[in-house]
Parts: sequence; structure tokens; C-alpha cells
Amino acid sequence: MASDDTAENKDLLESSESAGNHIATVRELWRYLWVDGRHDLKVRVIFAMFFLVMAKVLGVYVPFLFKDAVNILSGDTKPTVGMVAAAVPLGLIIGYGTARVLTQAFGEIRDAIFVKVGQNALRNIALNTFRHLHLLSLRFHLERRTGGLSRVIERATRGIDFLLRFMLFNIIPTIIEIGMISGIFWIKFGYLYALITFICLSSYIYFTVAVTEWRLKYRREMNKQDTRANGRAIDSLINFETVKYFTSEEHEAERYDRSLRQYAEAAIRSQLSLTLLNIGQGVIISGGLIAVLLMGAQGVADGRFTIGDFVLINALLIQIYIPLNFLGFVYREIKQALVDMEKMFLLIAKNPEIKDSDNATPLQVTRGDIEFENVCFQYNEDRPILKDISLTVKGGTTTAIVGSSGAGKSTISRILFRFYDISSGSVKIDGQDIRNVTQYSLRREIGVVPQDTVLFNDSIKYNIAYGNHEASDEEIFNAAKLARIHDFIMKLPDGYETEVGERGLKLSGGEKQRVAIARTILKNPSILLLDEATSALDSHTERDIQKSLEQISEQRTAIVIAHRLSTIINANEILVLDDGEIVERGDHNTLLEKEGVYYQMWQKQQQLDEVQQKLIELEKDDENACITDG
Repeated sequence: MASDDTAENKDLLESSESAGNHIATVRELWRYLWVDGRHDLKVRVIFAMFFLVMAKVLGVYVPFLFKDAVNILSGDTKPTVGMVAAAVPLGLIIGYGTARVLTQAFGEIRDAIFVKVGQNALRNIALNTFRHLHLLSLRFHLERRTGGLSRVIERATRGIDFLLRFMLFNIIPTIIEIGMISGIFWIKFGYLYALITFICLSSYIYFTVAVTEWRLKYRREMNKQDTRANGRAIDSLINFETVKYFTSEEHEAERYDRSLRQYAEAAIRSQLSLTLLNIGQGVIISGGLIAVLLMGAQGVADGRFTIGDFVLINALLIQIYIPLNFLGFVYREIKQALVDMEKMFLLIAKNPEIKDSDNATPLQVTRGDIEFENVCFQYNEDRPILKDISLTVKGGTTTAIVGSSGAGKSTISRILFRFYDISSGSVKIDGQDIRNVTQYSLRREIGVVPQDTVLFNDSIKYNIAYGNHEASDEEIFNAAKLARIHDFIMKLPDGYETEVGERGLKLSGGEKQRVAIARTILKNPSILLLDEATSALDSHTERDIQKSLEQISEQRTAIVIAHRLSTIINANEILVLDDGEIVERGDHNTLLEKEGVYYQMWQKQQQLDEVQQKLIELEKDDENACITDG
């Protein structure tokens, strides 16, 4: 199951070979433009379309004014009554200029009216995507690449903006203009002019589409390598310390350069094919223009057309061909925009693995009893993690879970927090199956201090206040004092406003863990999950924090996942996990008397502590000897 999800996530982040269902993508985009209940936006869409049509109608009429002016100046048309002998077509020239200004003005008004609709659509799509990403399961976020995911969203948002500007205000107006001009040619100059123009335009469009389709493989490869390079760069920078630990700067640079080199190769092939496309388009346009103008010139020579008609033919053809010059670029970008949008809409359409049931109710915590009944769980079907686990944690008591790495300790906390749903069995809080309560109410009642604390790139105050966004400064300070970090913060130049850096890298492991503890204290949950909460602390600080944790655990149900057994000797019950099964249970003294798995773990830690203590004493002796010699 997980392997299928991984493949699906990869497909979402990398360019696919198929363009996908573009009609469905456009339909989905239209839903964000034509918003139900937003009549103001619908009116804006209608008015924008009105000004779009008006701009094109006026644009097609402009060459007729110019034609009449040319005819008057060339003597093919008699001057109107009252004009002087020089007969300057003042009205036509002013009308020509005014019409051109109005054509541009209508286009600008159209943009000004539509911009609110477009920006509203972009904002809602980006917001919906952001919200949906937070609804997706932990499994999805563990398997995806942050850099690749952000690139997909970035390209899709840019693609939507491009599509709105060019498809609505370039492609559709051009189609309207082609229809109008072809009709004019047919009516005014004859079917042959319309036929040649149609054949020329059809050939141009066919050639453009065919070559652009052929070129798209290079663009897809560019996007694929761009996503891969960006993902590798961000992944490497996030793991900056690991890169330094293993002196792998050059290795990371080589991996990044491979993607950049492959991107460059695809970009070169794309540019060469673009050259071919542009030359071919120029040949087709010039051929059609020459043919129609030769026919027009012959008409002037035969006396059927005026010089103004000849100028009109040229103006109308150029008016069509100018926007068509961008057809290859626009078509390619629109097609790529549709592909990019499709990826984001697929992302939005991806069903969350963990969902509230239709009849889910808020969790009501009274005593805080937790019960695991015959729970089985596996991340992959061929790798069971928990095997028929049954345990009961009484409200207001502390239960510790110990075991070797990979035994399933942290999995129990993730299941209780409902990051994953179990394969069989049930998990209940005060008799309520957690699958039948809302996720929000469940997680609101559980406070977690994880082993690997990750902080937001913001101030210490913001990170502590994340436990309760409505907390006062006094409450934040009290939580920090309980977590034994207030004094440290006050010694910093910026105090609580000190920035912690990306993922909290400016703080030590122990400082980050104390911020996490303060954050959880501020949340004031009914149930505490402490996952190796003191693993990054020194012995002295650990004892202080342990007192704080015991203090905040009073009157709360606490589950402690521990590596250092000395931190859980006061737990009401200790569960020993081995290979996904509970092999021993009882309090500290009871388990020592059994001389089983827990006893062996305790003996090993005692021996390790003794060795560490001797090393510390030796270091102190060396320091004292150095001082004496000095």
C-alpha cells in the first residue's frame, strides 16, 4: 500500500507524459471564476467579456477608417461638401485615432474589471491547496519532497495566472477576430480571399500545434529536472549539518549539477526546436500574405478595388497575423499551464487517508482513560508493527513504554494521535472510539512533546505561543518558567523575540526540546504524550525538567516513551515492547524482581551510566592536574 502511495506522490510532483484531462481542468478553474453566491464577481466576468468583444469589434473597424482616409487622399473618393480643395480627411483621421485609443481603453477597462475575479480565484485556489495539504496524512508528508511539492504549486499558480491572461484575453479574442475578418473578406472581396486566408491560417495553426506537441517532451524534461534540482537543493540545505558532518559538500554539488546539466541539455533542444517553429511560421504567414496581396494588387490594376481597399486587405491580414505570431508560445504555455494546473487539482482531489466519519462527534474527556484493545497495525502489508496490543491507561496516571529501537513505541503515540488508522482492534478514550470523534477535538485534548523537535522560523515567543494562539504574555512566561527555559531566554539580546532560524537550528537540541515542553504546557491538554521528551538534555537539566513534567502530569493521563529508564521509575505502570508485542508490564520494582527483559535493560543502562560517570571523573582529574601544573 505504501509503495503505491509513494508512486502516486511521485507522479504528482514530477511531469507526466500525458497532458491529462484538460477540459476537466478548465472546468475546475471555471468553478473558481464563476463562484456561486458571488454575484459581484459574476457581473465582473460578464462586463469583462462585453468590453473584450467591444475592443475586438472596434479593432476590426479601425482599418476601414484608414481605408477611407487613403481613398480620399488618393482621389478615389470625392471630398465631402464644404471641404477645401486640399480635402484633408480631418474627421476620418480623428476618428481613426480615437478608435485606436478606445480599442486600447476597452482592453484596459476589461483587465481592470477582471483583475479582482482573477486574483480572487488565485487566492482561493492557493488557500484551498494549502488547507488540503494539511488534511493529507502523515504518510503523504513523509514520502513527498518539500522542494518538488512547492514547485508544483508555484508552477500551477503561475500557470493559472497565464491561462487567465492569455486564453481569455488573447486566444478567445483572436478567434473572434479571425471569424470577423474572414467574414469581411468573403462579403467584400469574394470567397477566394476568405478561402486562401482560411487555408493559410489553418496551415499555420496545424504546423504550430504539431511542432509544439513535438517540442513539449523537451519542456516536460525541463520541468522534471527543474523539480528534481529544486528538491535536491532544498533537501540538501535543510540537512546542512548532516552535509557538513560527512564532508559531502562536493557530493551534494555534483548531484545538484547533474540535474542542472540535464535541465540545460533539455533547454538547448527546446530552443533549437523553437527556432524551427518560428522559421516555419514565418514562411506560412509570408506565403499567405503574398498570395492575398497579389490578388488585391491585381484587383486595383483591374479597377475593381481602390488603393484604400488594397491598404485594408493588408491591414486586416496584419491584424490577424500579429497575435498569431505568439500562437506557438501561447499554445505551448497554455498546454503546460493546463498540465501544471492538473497536477495541483489532482493534489487537491487526493483523498485524505485519515478522515472524520460522517457521524463524528467531539471528544468528551472526563476521566482520561485510554484503552488499546487487540490493536494491530502495519505501515506496509508485509511489515507488521503492532501485534494484538492491549493496554489500559487509567485517567490521571502515568504509563511508560520502553523497548528496543523499532519495537513500535512511537507508533503507539502516532496511533493515539490518529496520524494513522489501525488495521484491526480499537483505541478508546473514556469509552469513545477515536475513529468516531472529530480529529480536531481529539488532537486538541492531546499534548505531544516529540523526540525530534522542529520549530518554526520565527521568534521563541511565537513558537511557545503556538500551543495557544490566544495566550497572554504572562501565560507564555509561566510556561517557559515551568519548562526551565525562561532564564535562558531573558539572557538573549532580543529575549522572547529572538529568531530561532530554519527548523530551530539556532538553538541547541536541549533548548529546542524545552521550547517544545513550554509549548505543550501552554496548550494545557488532558492527555500528555512524551516521546523521549528529555533525550536531548544533560543530566542536571533533565532532573529539573523531569520535576516539571511530573508536575504538569499531575491530574493528567500521561504516556511516556522513554529511552533512559531512570526517568520513568515513578511511572504507575511500565510496558515493555519487543517486536510489536507487550512482553512485560508492571511498575519499576515489580519488573526488576522478574529479572526479565526490563531487568536486563536496566542493568545495561546502569553499567553505561557507571562508565560515563568514570569518564566525567577522569576529565575532572585531568583538568585539576592541568591547573596544579600551571
